[in-house]
Amino acid sequence: MKKLPPAHYLVCENGRIETVRYWRLRRDRKERRPEAEWCEAILAHLTEAVRLRLIGDVPLGAFLSGGIDSSAIVALMSRVAGGSVKTFSIGFEEPEYDELTYARQVAARFQTEHHELVVRPDAIAILPKLAWHYDEPFADSSAVPTYCVAEMTRRHVTVALNGDAGDENFGGYDRYRANVLAGSFDRLPGAGLFRHAIRSGLRLLPRGGRRTSLLYRGRRFLDGLTETPERRYARWLCDLHDDRAGLCTPEFEAVSGGADPLEAILAAYRESDAPDFGDATLGVDAGLYLPDDLLVKVDIASMAHSLEARSPFLDHVFMEFAATIPFDLKVRGRIKKYILKRALAGLLPEAILRRPKMGFGVPIDRWLRHELRELAYETLLGPAAAGRGYFRQEAVKRLLDEHMRGWGSRHNLLWKLLMLELWHRTYIDGDGELARRRAHAALPIPAS
Repeated sequence: MKKLPPAHYLVCENGRIETVRYWRLRRDRKERRPEAEWCEAILAHLTEAVRLRLIGDVPLGAFLSGGIDSSAIVALMSRVAGGSVKTFSIGFEEPEYDELTYARQVAARFQTEHHELVVRPDAIAILPKLAWHYDEPFADSSAVPTYCVAEMTRRHVTVALNGDAGDENFGGYDRYRANVLAGSFDRLPGAGLFRHAIRSGLRLLPRGGRRTSLLYRGRRFLDGLTETPERRYARWLCDLHDDRAGLCTPEFEAVSGGADPLEAILAAYRESDAPDFGDATLGVDAGLYLPDDLLVKVDIASMAHSLEARSPFLDHVFMEFAATIPFDLKVRGRIKKYILKRALAGLLPEAILRRPKMGFGVPIDRWLRHELRELAYETLLGPAAAGRGYFRQEAVKRLLDEHMRGWGSRHNLLWKLLMLELWHRTYIDGDGELARRRAHAALPIPAS
């Protein structure tokens, strides 16, 4: 299966197929301005992007996570549209994943008509729906709350604005800051000797852990120091890469032809026109992570409920403007989104601007140990999964046992395997119409 890449069109003529790129986000044109001018320009461009996405004769609202990006969109919606904005937020019973407190602060600040939904483990009943709606193996676990918030939102409005692409435009992920720190290591005298010591020391550290935990981040960071900057970042994005050798069967590896799973990311770096590695990384995420993950997730989840999602940060004029801002104004030392935060100072509550980024995490680590435990074992170790010949069953069982016993947190990998198998049963083993009816009835997919 092939997909048309972003910003391309396809020409089929006289039996010949050609793909042509019609737009590229250039990153080679950097400007130097006083910070105050940048702040004024950011607000002006973003306000215009929001204004354009408020055009319509249907009810509008906004997804509100309580993070900087969605909060900025809500603030500017209130300023541009006037009246009360309808906002919609998702929370969890697990405090370390819940952001409702921050969302409520923003809703109160701008006097929105606020709606909330707490996602509980029984939301796993929608997994058959997700497998059908996404119609390809899609392993971003935040599709679960995204689907839920879209369903709630559609009861009130037809269009919802969101804060997608704020991180890619302004350097909002922790991994961007890690890149800066790793770059300092690369410049140290004797870095090669340190790399050898790190490789040896990593064998002593336990694997797994929650993605936001200090242990998980520390191991991933140290592991990345043993690679080139481009390959390091690709491995940080693709955690399955580290487990591939022991997980995949020899037959599956032979069919894959030894292809490098990181090649798409490495190729994006090679094609970049950015003046430095930090800015090139923003371009890699804008060209791959956004269209292949985040935008797919929101588009499918929203359209499953006939809800239109609009993203002001994705406005092409705004993105072209943001690409002219030097990287050192986006990630400055330990501060991510430096210039965006300065631009929003006075508009958003200080607590929102200073809060640590949580990301749209889902407590699947705990769910897999409890509510999803039986489903995970039956699905991943059942005869259907074993018969595909993709993965070594003893390796899959070891991953499950380690996670369930608390010896390591392997939920990210287990979730990928689970969604791949559910997709396989829906689209490869099953009948398309039967899968559609099962999905809309939220019935479990039986073992093949």
